[in-house]
Amino acid sequence: QVQLVESGGGLVQAGGSLRLSCAASGSVFKINAMGWYRQAPGKQRDLVAQVTSGGITNYAASVKGRFTISRDSAKNTMALQMNSLKPEDTGVYYCNAEGQIYYGLGASPFGSWGQGTQVTVSS
Repeated sequence: QVQLVESGGGLVQAGGSLRLSCAASGSVFKINAMGWYRQAPGKQRDLVAQVTSGGITNYAASVKGRFTISRDSAKNTMALQMNSLKPEDTGVYYCNAEGQIYYGLGASPFGSWGQGTQVTVSS
């Protein structure tokens, strides 16, 4: 089992910046992709940004040019630098990781979510 712990949310004024962090720990594992998802009140959870083990990044159109995702594969950590924040960026941000857990000679796929961290952007 792989556990994800997020940190770095908070309250910020429009135009401000926040940095979210996510750390993975647990059994022997390999992470293929990590990402950040956002869930606004009354809405579904949507992808904000994702980074693969090869360093390929993908961003939602609404955050391109403002958010930057980064990953330290050796430490199994990930960060999301959020600049020029807008009120519509408000929501609970969840860290996600997908990969394989190794058991002896075998491996099983896993997908894990963090507990979420609240980001509130005031106008």
